[in-house]
Amino acid sequence: MVEVVNTIDKVTAVDQHDVTAVNKAENRPQYAARVKIHPKRVHGTFRNLKWILMVVFLGAYYLAPWLRWTRPGDAPDQAILVDLANRRFYFFFIEIWPQEFYYVAGLLIMAGVGLFLITSLFGRAWCGYACPQTVWTDLYIAVERWVEGDRNARMRLDKAPWTMPKVWKRGLKMAIWLAIAVATGGFWVFYFADAPTLFVQLVTGTAQPVAYFTIAILTATTFTFAGFMREQVCTYMCPWPRIQGAMLDEESLIVTYNAWRGEPRMAGRKKAEAQGLKVGDCVDCNACVAVCPMGIDIRDGNQLECINCALCIDACDAVMVKVGKPKGLINYTTSSLYAGNVAGKNEHWDWHHLIRPRTIIYAGLWALVGIAMLVTLLNRSQLAVNVVPDRNPLYVQLSDGAIRNGYTVKILNKKQEERTFHLVIKDLPGATMGMVGSDMQSATSLDIPVEPDKLRAVKIYVSTKDPAVLKTGKSDFSFEVQEITEGGTPEISSTATVFHAPGNDD
Repeated sequence: MVEVVNTIDKVTAVDQHDVTAVNKAENRPQYAARVKIHPKRVHGTFRNLKWILMVVFLGAYYLAPWLRWTRPGDAPDQAILVDLANRRFYFFFIEIWPQEFYYVAGLLIMAGVGLFLITSLFGRAWCGYACPQTVWTDLYIAVERWVEGDRNARMRLDKAPWTMPKVWKRGLKMAIWLAIAVATGGFWVFYFADAPTLFVQLVTGTAQPVAYFTIAILTATTFTFAGFMREQVCTYMCPWPRIQGAMLDEESLIVTYNAWRGEPRMAGRKKAEAQGLKVGDCVDCNACVAVCPMGIDIRDGNQLECINCALCIDACDAVMVKVGKPKGLINYTTSSLYAGNVAGKNEHWDWHHLIRPRTIIYAGLWALVGIAMLVTLLNRSQLAVNVVPDRNPLYVQLSDGAIRNGYTVKILNKKQEERTFHLVIKDLPGATMGMVGSDMQSATSLDIPVEPDKLRAVKIYVSTKDPAVLKTGKSDFSFEVQEITEGGTPEISSTATVFHAPGNDD
């Protein structure tokens, strides 16, 4: 009986402890205030790579709208243009029409599969080197470092009272940040209109309100995300850190601290070695933590916040050189290689690790979509025809007994030159036609000129007195459009439609 009572007392005590823990958890704040991170300047291979990519990406973004490409007619002479007003997309010599939107869908598919492939091979390489949030944050940190100094100077400035030097430095930094943000939003809208023309309109205040609104939104988001939120965007707002787990496997290259080599870490290693203590290569200098733009300690293992920028590798390698140890205490490695080194196998990465079923599937799918798009693009027709029959009325009976139907024939000339097309009727006995706007004389064919890079819609009336057609009531036939050319193979397009007659009234 005494044992039962003691057991009950113990269970009650455990329950009370659990309840207390739950109450503490419920009272814990659900949001932790951001701790400002001051990344330290670092030099090395990966930092140089990030500088090069930042210049390339930002240069492409800011300069691309100003590239010129001569086009006929009234189309803007802009190499890269999303012309929403005329519903077209230009990329140098390529022009995409609304009905060819599947090219855009194909590009999005390639971008998604390519991202899966890169992640499977190199972890979050996109996040660490190419993501706009990373690129613009890098730029903002560079400005901050140029104005306020490196890590220790910025930390001292944060704690310092508001004096004139501090106000001047903060004001200059904010002004440069704001200028970059305005340029970011401003150059974005240049992709949707002729850049020189829109620039003049923006400066003179004559641009459309939507342009100013778009610039304001992008200015605010760039200024806030790159200047103040930084790593919080990656950790809390971006879904990719959570999705990437499904893309990684044991052969994916990720930034890793080699604990099998670095532990046990110790700052005073010479003194420890003199005492006969076992020490690892890590001198616990925290250089890897000081340079991390996400504010994490890579030695704690693979973490959600890590963007694989590899700046910690540069920082650690520099320290290893100073203490006379081999580089690579922190490096790009795979889970399988790490496990092998823990087991003492001393394995090294080679390119064979890139080839595995997952990466083959991703690469094959990416190449398949790309090849299909390229073949389709190279063989696409430069002529498109659409026919819309009149619905009210379906037909009209003329005084001579003929039946007439009306059609709107739309001919799209995708070439950058004017072309003339020969329009004929196929499979409708006794049919003649006339075009509104001409002399309306009945003919068995018409020649229709179309301006370069234009869609021309013409109203065509088709008439026939053939008894078989009139008796049938509903006859299938087609309009055939053929390019008139002096040499080469002319393009031909045929579109089926229906001819209505009184026999259809029953």
